Amino acid sequence: MARAPRRPPARRVSGPAPTLSVALARCLGAFSLDVAFTAGPGLTALFGRSGSGKTSVIGLLAGLGRPDRGRIALGDEVLLDTARGIDVPAHRRRIATVFQEARLLPHLSVRANLGYGRFFARRHPGPAADLAQVVEMLGIGHLLARRPAGLSGGERQRVAIGRALLARPRLLLMDEPLAALDEARKAEILPYIERLRDEAGVPIVYVSHAVAEVARLAGTVVVLEEGRVAASGPADAVLRRADRLPAHAGEAGAILDLTVAAQDPDGGLTRLSGPAGTLVVPHLARPVGARVRVRVPARDVLVATRAPVGLSARNVLPGRILALDARGAAVMVEIACNGVALAAHLTGASVRDLGLAPGLPVYAIIKSVAFDPTEVGTRAVEI
Repeated sequence: MARAPRRPPARRVSGPAPTLSVALARCLGAFSLDVAFTAGPGLTALFGRSGSGKTSVIGLLAGLGRPDRGRIALGDEVLLDTARGIDVPAHRRRIATVFQEARLLPHLSVRANLGYGRFFARRHPGPAADLAQVVEMLGIGHLLARRPAGLSGGERQRVAIGRALLARPRLLLMDEPLAALDEARKAEILPYIERLRDEAGVPIVYVSHAVAEVARLAGTVVVLEEGRVAASGPADAVLRRADRLPAHAGEAGAILDLTVAAQDPDGGLTRLSGPAGTLVVPHLARPVGARVRVRVPARDVLVATRAPVGLSARNVLPGRILALDARGAAVMVEIACNGVALAAHLTGASVRDLGLAPGLPVYAIIKSVAFDPTEVGTRAVEI
């Protein structure tokens, strides 16, 4: 697995990120789009299955199409308002897009490809983006003399992101940038997207249909279903609730922000700490004190009404039932552990046999092997 890039103290490539406000409606044959959401600093994920309208939203934000009605505002500037006849052309919106394919110019070096981004930045007033800073953030300094054909898929995407940043965009759109990569290349590029989220200084709208990817990267999630917003809000609140994930209910689970507290001397396990308690997970190549984000799928959480004994599971967190959400024969159980919400996916029969009800003290049991080290991300940095 690729080693995460070195994380020096975070610094912005540009100033504070503006807030994006979106309200768009468009009829596309038998499909109709009608969405409204707000994207603040950091990374906002547009999440949903294929055909839910994610890429249509990206195209309208970029100015590659016109809605039947709608409004787009980035900070104090209105880019589109059909009611007032405002429609800023795509080349003046200062919005950059990174696609599934890197779309680099094959006959030019990496350095020359990056130069295209700086060329477009000259159209707009203000200081040029810092090439050295962007190159360092994305770890592409050793690639500058190469041509795209000599790069891996992950390296090509990092160059495409660098080119986009050097155009000094006020908004970065990423349309399933990892979809064309294999698992090894995804593992290579995810840490760099985390750095981008924390250091680029522009709001990012990120399209994906992968729960693990969204849980690792996003601060805000907008769930699209058949052209409508099915749910929207902080990532931990949206992804924990099966009822907010119409097409991915089986992948619901909690997101925990934790800190590496200790490493097993034998190298087999890592101890994480946070408000919910202490968790033991398979070894993470992170230093003590590192801030991490962990997804705990609801299907991997067991519930006990008494403190378990003679149990192999290492992770037992005391808590209290917060809510029960029956969905057919299954029940999603929310458990508050010292103010942090976990979720457990149980059968209705188990809920009845245990007498589970809101307010009941319980123990949440999580197996160490439930944690996939490749899905552990870096907690977002507040700057």
